[in-house]
Amino acid sequence: MLKIIFLLLMSGGIPVAIAMAGASLIYLFTHDSSPPLVVIHRMISGIDSFPLLAVPFFILAGNLMNNAGITNRIYNYALALVGWLKGGLGHVNVVGSVVFAGMSGTAIADAAGLGTIEIKAMKDHGYSTEFAVGVTAASATLGPIIPPSLPFVIYGMMANVSVGSLFLAGILPGVLMALLMMVTVAYFAHKNNWGADTKFSWPRLLKALAETAVVAGWPLLVWWLIQGLGLHPQWTVLGALVLLFAADKFFDFQAVLPIMTPVLLIGGMVTGVFTPTEGAIAACVWALILGFFWYRTLNLKMFVKVCLDTVETTATVLFIVAAASIFGWMLTATGVTAAIGTWVLGFTQEPWMFLLLANLLMLFVGCFLEPTAAITILVPILVPICQKLGIDLVHFGLVMVLNLMIGLLHPPMGMVLFVLARVAKLSVERTTIAILPWLVPLLGSLIVITYVPSVVLWLPRLVY
Repeated sequence: MLKIIFLLLMSGGIPVAIAMAGASLIYLFTHDSSPPLVVIHRMISGIDSFPLLAVPFFILAGNLMNNAGITNRIYNYALALVGWLKGGLGHVNVVGSVVFAGMSGTAIADAAGLGTIEIKAMKDHGYSTEFAVGVTAASATLGPIIPPSLPFVIYGMMANVSVGSLFLAGILPGVLMALLMMVTVAYFAHKNNWGADTKFSWPRLLKALAETAVVAGWPLLVWWLIQGLGLHPQWTVLGALVLLFAADKFFDFQAVLPIMTPVLLIGGMVTGVFTPTEGAIAACVWALILGFFWYRTLNLKMFVKVCLDTVETTATVLFIVAAASIFGWMLTATGVTAAIGTWVLGFTQEPWMFLLLANLLMLFVGCFLEPTAAITILVPILVPICQKLGIDLVHFGLVMVLNLMIGLLHPPMGMVLFVLARVAKLSVERTTIAILPWLVPLLGSLIVITYVPSVVLWLPRLVY
């Protein structure tokens, strides 16, 4: 009965959060002896969680980076690195999204931030609007896969899984997805006989490679100084940061400091300096330093606007989590989750078959529900089955998030689809058709991530 009430409310166009809370309240009034105040109690307890504090801070960090002119720096860095290849701006689109993913944590921020710049640049260089929209949509899915990631925070809280492990688990799948997208760009470039979009320049390329080497070498240098030479950790990190800022000033790097965001975040969590929640605060501090004091692209008025946008987004996310907590509790209390688990396990005891069915379900659900709502609804249902079948929950978290990110590209509820349609001034129908070819690399990545767990679990097991 609970499910029927929920579906009826959803079919009436009621927002998913209100539908979940309303269905639970109606069921309590009509079929349960529990006092109605239990709904409020469960909703409050659902968001009374320390890990959830990371949500507003990661949102704030992404908004600060997006409003501080960082997107232009990332675009110029990617242009210098791969813009000289055939179909150059397509490759720039993918590389730029990889970098921006390490700061925003959401697909929508990627699409809205870099998408505006990249689609205009590609159209100016003669690319079709459909191709520009398609590659931008596909690359935007990297936002929640490469750490930091808001969906990972929500999943980690709901499934009681280490957020740090989820962050590490997303690195190699993110790289795999980016490589497959670049292969797809190369295919279209060969098919349409596209040339390079910028003239090859050794100085520009070497500078971009040098920036990449700095980002990769800085944490290794810090680790060697601390572990190899036994220097004081805090003073060593402080000195290395001073050296990093000095090098950025002297060599006028484009994107070294923004790219360092995920490096500092993951490094801090791996070494135990801070928890993922504290890491979100550190990301905000880093963004404020870059925006206000280093690049000086932020001012007080912009900061207030960013904070208000963050409050609005955070309220939406947490309201969904609060509503889903009571809905998930009601599903468990009424035996729905147990019944589904018994049915699935009666149907198959094979993990590979369950993963196939789960993928089909999540791809379908992702087309209709916002990722946060989908995660909070599906985790109580699917995670117990994963535990019974021996499926690693970190691995399943990656599978779930990627499925839901693909859902963002499709009607009727695909937010990335609608954002890019507005940015590119295309109809939703043409935007949907433009995205279809890019399902090939995305679904290919999904198959690999689903059935080759070592791609996901190698880094978490190496560190933890």
